[in-house]
Amino acid sequence: MTIKLLISAADNTVPISIQQRSSLTPADAFRLIMPIDLPSVFDAVWPFPGVRSVANQTESWDHVGPTRNPQFEDGSQADEQLTECVEGMSFAYQLTGFTNVLSRLAVGVRGEWNFNPDGDGTLIRWTYEFKPLPGRRWIVAGPFALLWRRYMVVALDRMVQWSEAAVRTPVA
Repeated sequence: MTIKLLISAADNTVPISIQQRSSLTPADAFRLIMPIDLPSVFDAVWPFPGVRSVANQTESWDHVGPTRNPQFEDGSQADEQLTECVEGMSFAYQLTGFTNVLSRLAVGVRGEWNFNPDGDGTLIRWTYEFKPLPGRRWIVAGPFALLWRRYMVVALDRMVQWSEAAVRTPVA
């Protein structure tokens, strides 16, 4: 499958990276976070809406190629495609076709997750790399980035809490 990647080495992007430690092994953190239910972890964090649902998912979210449409609480949506997957270690996706304010700021976004050994646990690193529209880089890199980083921190914290609880709770 050939995927047209949104971002190339020539693009002047705005990356926003966060990280958090987990007591899970990298393989367990990857296995639980990669296909996570988006509405259960993406709550609204002003000024960004939470994820209400996911529509039109073409296949299971565990290999390169599937697409889906995250539906946001404000009625907007985006197009998402899984573009890279290294089992137990990392995955990446791109978001385009925003129907909210992001459509006036960026062509799209590349998201990347890395699960690195950290003692007995994992250091999870999540990067959102924005490809700004011409003349919009200063907005994305400035005030927008500060707000978006906060949105990411809340979501990653919820993902780590949920995944650690899922491992501690035996399946019936």
